[in-house]
Amino acid sequence: MTDQSPTPESMIAGPGVPIIRNVNWGGLWTLYVKEVRRFFKVQLQTVWAPAVTTLLFLVVFTVALGGGGRTVTLSGVAIPFANFIAPGLIVMGMLQNAFANSSFSLLVGKIQGTIVDYLMPPLSTGELLAALCGGAVTRAFCVGAAVWLAMALWPGVDVTPAHVWAILWFGFLGSLFLALMGVMTSIWAEKFDHAAAVTNFVVAPLALLSGTFYSVDRLSPLFQAISHANPFFYIISGFRYGFLGVADSPILVGSAVILALDVVLALTCYVLLRSGWKIKS
Repeated sequence: MTDQSPTPESMIAGPGVPIIRNVNWGGLWTLYVKEVRRFFKVQLQTVWAPAVTTLLFLVVFTVALGGGGRTVTLSGVAIPFANFIAPGLIVMGMLQNAFANSSFSLLVGKIQGTIVDYLMPPLSTGELLAALCGGAVTRAFCVGAAVWLAMALWPGVDVTPAHVWAILWFGFLGSLFLALMGVMTSIWAEKFDHAAAVTNFVVAPLALLSGTFYSVDRLSPLFQAISHANPFFYIISGFRYGFLGVADSPILVGSAVILALDVVLALTCYVLLRSGWKIKS
């Protein structure tokens, strides 16, 4: 009988033959931890600074619009203005920071010539995308927790959760939505000005004109229709429902819309990463 035991030469796969045939959990976790440590090393800038900025928004708007006596009617319920805008400000900070995190990784790699650090490790396209989005979503929830803590300690504001599941679900869907937008931006962008243009002319206007500071029920029918075409509106409305128990849009419809957009963006980012468009060329 011949010896059938494997030799070291037979254990080495040939060119193009995968050695890791399932999910590379070790590589996925390593890249995720790298993305988290990257923003956490400068947490004063990436986590606590947005919390202070968002709290200043709350103070300025509540003082400028009449202090604690002003209310907003939402689904027939009168809500103090500070309590109304607080959830929107929390999730707006989460969305903006999720985009900032994911739009930085690949872009700085292309500019500094270190993009090979993302392309050479034995990670599939899906694993690379999952790690980048996971780091961005983690940063978003860190910022959201910091903003919530700052508002909870601020007098005159009630940010007690009414439906924790809605806060977590819409926070996750919204953060993932902006994380995928950030990945797509970092694939397309060739310099920081391109990413800044998307932030200033797409993300910021959509966030500010999504019902964060007002109820869309007070708008004219035309502007109500425009607001309902804004995906940020459903994210903020669903997230606000988690704190107030009422919303100005159907929760199930909003959840389905954002989930569908997340799937479309994820597939688009996957195809672009797999093709190597503006990354490998």
